[in-house]
Amino acid sequence: MNNFAFTKINYILLVVGLLIIILGFMLMAGDATTEEAFNPDIFGDRRIKIAPMVCLFGFLFEIVAILWPSKCNKKEVAEKV
Repeated sequence: MNNFAFTKINYILLVVGLLIIILGFMLMAGDATTEEAFNPDIFGDRRIKIAPMVCLFGFLFEIVAILWPSKCNKKEVAEKV
């Protein structure tokens, strides 16, 4: 009997979600505005709309990865009923 909280698939899904979150933060990165020059790219769609949505999707994916049921848990619940 395996007493771990997560199965292999849970860990794989957690890593995928983490990579999605990192991708979202990488999309937010870029040059900043200085006192000498204004950079209009800080208000671009990629930084304002797309990157936060990617990060949000990554965090929601992490929740799904944590709650993903394992096959042995399904069997145990079916046997108890």
